[in-house]
Amino acid sequence: MNIKTMMIQSQPEQKGLRNMDAGYLNVSPAGNDLHTAHTQNQEVSYYSCGGHSSSSAQTRKSKVISDTPLRRLLVSVKMAEAFFEDRDSFSCSICLDILKDPVTTSCGHNYCMGCIEDCWDQDELKGVYSCPECRQTFVQRPVLNRNTLLAKVVEKLKHTALHAAPPAAPHAAPHAAPHAAPHAAPPAHCYAGPGDVECDFCTGRKHKALMSCLACLVSYCETHLQPHYNFPALKKHMLVKASTQLQEKICSQHDKLLEVYCRTDQQCICYLCTMDEHKGHDTVSAAAERTEKQKQVGEKQQKSQQRIQEREKEMQELRQAVDSLKLSAQAAVDDSERIFAELIRTMETRCSEVKELIRDQEKAEVSQAEGLLERLEQEVAELRRRDSELEKFSHTEDNIHFLQRFKDHSAPPVSEEMPAVILNQSRDFKTVMTSDLQEKLMLCCKEGVVEISAAVKAVHILQSAEPSTQAAASVAQYHGKYYQKYSFKNICVHCRKTKMWHGPMGKCL
Repeated sequence: MNIKTMMIQSQPEQKGLRNMDAGYLNVSPAGNDLHTAHTQNQEVSYYSCGGHSSSSAQTRKSKVISDTPLRRLLVSVKMAEAFFEDRDSFSCSICLDILKDPVTTSCGHNYCMGCIEDCWDQDELKGVYSCPECRQTFVQRPVLNRNTLLAKVVEKLKHTALHAAPPAAPHAAPHAAPHAAPHAAPPAHCYAGPGDVECDFCTGRKHKALMSCLACLVSYCETHLQPHYNFPALKKHMLVKASTQLQEKICSQHDKLLEVYCRTDQQCICYLCTMDEHKGHDTVSAAAERTEKQKQVGEKQQKSQQRIQEREKEMQELRQAVDSLKLSAQAAVDDSERIFAELIRTMETRCSEVKELIRDQEKAEVSQAEGLLERLEQEVAELRRRDSELEKFSHTEDNIHFLQRFKDHSAPPVSEEMPAVILNQSRDFKTVMTSDLQEKLMLCCKEGVVEISAAVKAVHILQSAEPSTQAAASVAQYHGKYYQKYSFKNICVHCRKTKMWHGPMGKCL
C-alpha cells in the first residue's frame, strides 16, 4: 500500500503517527488496536505500533468494512474521537491552540507560522535562533514554508470532528461558571513581556498570566485557567488579579496561606501559627483587621484631603499675591522711568537756561567793552594827530609865525573827555559754581535713592512673624498669612534740598 507518511510531533511525551494521502488516514496512538475502514474506495486504518516506529511495527489487518452510509458515519466518528483524544498532537506548543498555517522546522517540530515568527523576531537581538521545543539553535534564521499536507490534515480532522460531534445533552443547561472567562485573545498577543506576570504552567515561551489562585498559589494564563472555571472543586478557589507577590502571602514557616492577623505582634500569620508561637495572642481574620485598618485609612485620607484643600487655597492666594506684586512692580518701574525721564528733561532744560544766561552776559559785557575800546582807539588817534602837529609846530623857525600860531596849538581838544577805564578784577565766570550745583544734585539723588531703596525693601508678600509668635505658630500658619501691603504704589522720589516729593504719578507732593 503506497502511503505517504509524515511525523507530527508537538509534545515530547506524545507518541503517534498520522498519515493521510488521497483519503487514507492511519492513526497510530500508542496502545491502540488496528481498525480499518473504506470510504468511497478509500481505506482508513487504525493500527497499533506498540510504541515503535511505523517501519518496525508489525501491523495486522482486520476485516474490511463495506462502503455503506452507516459505516462512513462510523469512520467519521472514529476520526473525531481520535482527534479529540489526541488533540495536543495537532496543537502549537507556543500558543497551545490548534495549528494555524502550520510550518515544520528542520528539527521536526510543528508550530503556527505566526507564533514561531514572533518567537524568532525576539531572538533577532541575540543573533541566534532556537526551536522553542527542543532548543536546537540555528545560526541563520530558517526560511519557513507552509506545510500544506499538515494543513490539510488539520482542516479535514477539524471538519470531520465538527460534523461528527454528538449533540449536547438536553438536560445540560448551558449556564456559565461564576468566573467565566471571556473568549481568549489572539495568542500571539498574549505573551508575557517585561513587567508582566508569567503563567507558571506554560512551557517554552511563557504567556501572560491572567489570574492568580490564592489556594494553588500559582498564576495562570487564560488557557490554563479554564479548569478553575469548569471543575467544581476548583471553582471554590479564590482568584485574584495576577500578581508577582504570591510568595509574600505564604507563611515562611508552615508554607500556608497568610489569612490571620496577630494584633499582639502586628503581623500576618497562617492558621498553624495560631497554634504555635502565636498561641494565646490576640488574633483576628485578615479580613476583619483589613476592615478596621480601612477605617483608619479613611480617616487619614479625609485629613489628607482637608489639608490638600487648605494648601490649594493657600496656593491660590499666594499666586494671586504674586500676580498682584508683579503688576505693582511693573507699574512702579514704569513710573520710575517716567519720573527720572522728566527729571533728566528738567535738568537738560535748566542746563540750557544756564548756558543761555552765560552767553547773554558774555555778549553784553563784550559789546560794552568793544564800544569803549573803539572810543579809546579814536581818542588815541586824535592825540597822535595833535602830537604830530605839535612836533611840527615846535620846529617853526619864524618867531612871529610861531607866536601867532601858538594860541591855536595850546587850546584843549574840543572832544569830550572820557572817564578813566577801571577794570573789574573778578571779571571771569569762575564764580558760577555749577560744580556746587552738581554736588547738591548728587547728594539729593543719593538721599532719594536710599529712601527709595528702603521703601522697596519694605515690600513683602509674606508677613514676618514676631519672634514670640513664630515659636508658637506652625509652619503652615507662618506661610499661610500673607502681607497685604505688597504694592509699590507708595514709593516716591524725594528731594530734601527742594523739599519736594515726586509720587508714582510724577506729581509733586
